[in-house]
Amino acid sequence: MAALRQDAGRLRRLFGPLLALLTVAAITGGARAGEPIDAHEYTLDNGLQLLVIEDHRAPIVTHMVWYKVGAIDEYAGKTGLAHFLEHLMFKGTPKVPAGELSKIVARNGGEDNAFTTSDYTAYYQQVAADKLPLVMGLEADRMVNLNIAPDEVDDERKVVIEERRTRTDNSPPALFGEQLDAVQFLAHPYRVPVIGWMHDIKSLTRADAMGFYKLHYAPNNAVVVVVGDVKAADVKVLADKIYGVVPRKDVPQRNLGNEPPQLAARQLVMKDARVSEANWIRTYMAPSNQYGETKYAVPLDVLNEILGGGTTSRLYQQLVVKQKLAVSAGSSYGDDGLGPSTFAISVTPQHNDTGPIPDAVDAVIEDVMKNGVTDEEMERAKRSLTAAAVYARDSGIGLANIFGSALVRGRTVQDVLDWPDQVEAVTKEDVQAAARYVFVAEHSVTGELLPVEGASPPPGGAPAGPIPVGGGIMKEHP
Repeated sequence: MAALRQDAGRLRRLFGPLLALLTVAAITGGARAGEPIDAHEYTLDNGLQLLVIEDHRAPIVTHMVWYKVGAIDEYAGKTGLAHFLEHLMFKGTPKVPAGELSKIVARNGGEDNAFTTSDYTAYYQQVAADKLPLVMGLEADRMVNLNIAPDEVDDERKVVIEERRTRTDNSPPALFGEQLDAVQFLAHPYRVPVIGWMHDIKSLTRADAMGFYKLHYAPNNAVVVVVGDVKAADVKVLADKIYGVVPRKDVPQRNLGNEPPQLAARQLVMKDARVSEANWIRTYMAPSNQYGETKYAVPLDVLNEILGGGTTSRLYQQLVVKQKLAVSAGSSYGDDGLGPSTFAISVTPQHNDTGPIPDAVDAVIEDVMKNGVTDEEMERAKRSLTAAAVYARDSGIGLANIFGSALVRGRTVQDVLDWPDQVEAVTKEDVQAAARYVFVAEHSVTGELLPVEGASPPPGGAPAGPIPVGGGIMKEHP
């Protein structure tokens, strides 16, 4: 299981960093370049949304269930509840004893896991195509029949506490990323870590989890995505038979939250004896394709590639190659998410000297705002983004994630398919306007994660980057 957060392109790992969330909708073709995606959409009578993508290259299938509930739906004092429930969803039903679901999948030659974000919770299996009825049955069962023994709750709480301790508390970059989020977002629930604050995790109960489950887990609050060697019409019949018998129920309207105006630039400095290499980072509040000035979302994708997309980017060329102030420099932005995004610039300075970094970064930003970008930069950025789309086509899990993460947030299949055309339509003027809109000092947080002078870090030290601002790093459950 995993705790993760919507963020500006910083989703990591699992599914090859949830990969294409890299560009959320980075896909035009099918499993192979040039082939159209064979996507079929259905809505069952109980409200469950079903998407089937036929991909007949191999006799396997990816089956994913996405629930429209995540960390933003939690209550004060109960942070981490969505992720805690995700863990407990493996603790059994009257038909499937605790821990047996994953064993059943494994005995049938498959693999399974789950992950939680601020916006949603998802469960997946990858199995031979003829095992699709089996995994559908397992998911339909636990959609409505979860039955958690009290001792299972206590044991799993210890697991989550250890996950937080290992993945976050023992990682200075992860801790610093949490602090940056808490400063960047004044009121929006994205300011809270998906895994939860430790004191809240320790207080979570069986009643908390079961209450959350009964409120939010329902077919009419779910999206099922099936990708693989199947016929869409057959999957629809199967879904009607297996999922269609699960009764719909009233679910609460989501409070997606708003961020108040930000009126002051903020600074954050954290020192940690475990850090061996300093990191400087600045984040700016930014719109997404569903929040704020959405017209800037795709131009910001292009701007991100120009500013921080590899060794040819402006930041790398200026700070690393020409001025030799840094050993690395880049940026990150993600246009997905129900709430606001962030545009982040991250620099690892030479000799841990962060002093000259702010002025150097400001100069790069000001040049873009004043003089815009070049035709060559635009062409290179669009080519890079398109290449990411092509690479994403090679994975059934990647396809399921791209489309599932869009649909569960209220986007459409067509939104996904149109993304590359939207990138291609972006002009230099669009990019410059997006830069002027986002790069506002009062909307920013500048952070430094620094070594402690005179301290001896553990062997190998703790690298300062990447700092997972805007959300936690994707973590596969042991």
